[in-house]
Amino acid sequence: MKQHKIVAANNNFLIGLFMLGILLLQGCDNFVEVDLPSSQLTSKAIFEDKATANAAMVSIYAKMRDSGMLSGNLSGLSNQIGNYTDELVYYGSITGKTRDFYNNAILPSNADVFAWWNNAYNQVYAANAIIEGVNASVALSEVDKKQLTAEALFVRSLLHFYLLNLYGDVPYIITTDYQQNKEVHKMFSAGLYSYIIKDLESAVSLLPEQYISSDRTRPNKSVAMALLARVYLCNKQWAEAANAASYLLNNTQVYAWQTNLDAVFLKDSSTTIWQFIPRTVGQNTQEGETFIFKTGPPPQVALNSALLNAFEPGDLRKIHWVKAVTKGTDTWYHVNKYKQKSKTPSSLEYSIVFRLAEQYLIRAEARAEQGDLIGAKEDLDKIRTTAGLTATTALSKQDVLDAILKERRVEFFTEQAYRFFDLKRANALDASLAPVKAGWDSTDQLLPLPESELTLNPNLNPQNPGY
Repeated sequence: MKQHKIVAANNNFLIGLFMLGILLLQGCDNFVEVDLPSSQLTSKAIFEDKATANAAMVSIYAKMRDSGMLSGNLSGLSNQIGNYTDELVYYGSITGKTRDFYNNAILPSNADVFAWWNNAYNQVYAANAIIEGVNASVALSEVDKKQLTAEALFVRSLLHFYLLNLYGDVPYIITTDYQQNKEVHKMFSAGLYSYIIKDLESAVSLLPEQYISSDRTRPNKSVAMALLARVYLCNKQWAEAANAASYLLNNTQVYAWQTNLDAVFLKDSSTTIWQFIPRTVGQNTQEGETFIFKTGPPPQVALNSALLNAFEPGDLRKIHWVKAVTKGTDTWYHVNKYKQKSKTPSSLEYSIVFRLAEQYLIRAEARAEQGDLIGAKEDLDKIRTTAGLTATTALSKQDVLDAILKERRVEFFTEQAYRFFDLKRANALDASLAPVKAGWDSTDQLLPLPESELTLNPNLNPQNPGY
């Protein structure tokens, strides 16, 4: 009987993935052309069974892990925006997709600029399909409806947050209705933040405090709060950002601080808030596959000397999270946060999307902005002490804010465009990147809108400045 149940569950899982594949692939490449599947009964059937409904939600996370902005592969933000800023040096082919990012020579026809946009909006479409399908379901329990709706709202807000910070004014899509979506207009950043916050507040109200998966791969209330803290910070809502971060930081039973730097990026780290499960058993992270190299010269990328020089003497992160590779008289350095490049008997590392250190530095920045310099420095020094550094000597408000920005640089390097977003929030992109990036221009603070999208929907005009 037990074996029969396992087989049935696996079959339901596969059916769910297939059905969601229909949802995702039904339309053309442009997100405004994605329509409902031809069989309404087929799409509705997904949400009349808990297993297939959950499989549909899990499939979105798999899409985000493998083919979205948050992917750890060469086409993801961690690599491409790491090259776009001052974190990485490109060593790959002159025809490689990363070269244009490294040279800050992005065009509206760039394949990754289009792919990030297209994949994000297709994943938003899938999230909206889940919200609508769950709402119409007569078989799912209220507990399951709340969980799935909240997860889809979280995904929708997360993807729009990244779209906003990469492209500027973009549409906020809340339906699968083709007629509404095909002529959608851009929304200004204030309206986008309002929608993002509204979705997240709804997610927070619906999600349980406990994880429904022991490996922290399905969002709970704290995951939504972690994103909400980040969004509040970017929207300059200091008090709200500090309070949201405190929600997690005060929950020390679940999120215990980790002082062993080599354990921070393991799959069972107590500081992990949310992470992507690998594609197969024994596989580790795409980040490890992308950044680790065994011999020189680097096949793709290595750490930029500007980043290496940003570490203070004695910073343990440089010892534990950076690794040297030498050939003859030449030495290169790669990211060593994730330490597994290939498969292991069982997966040791998952790709982390949110971790506790960010919440300390969010609260530090929010406190400093409100004038609570003592509290800000306490949070900042939590990170510094773990890195083997002495307490900050910053005194003034601006000194503390500068120290936090510097700390974020050496804490979150090559993690999902933190550096780019931080410099943008601090209005420091030009001052920081123009001296070290030969191709940097002030208009590079936004990526171009994909030219194919502007052709299909003129309502998305005008193009971003500089393109």
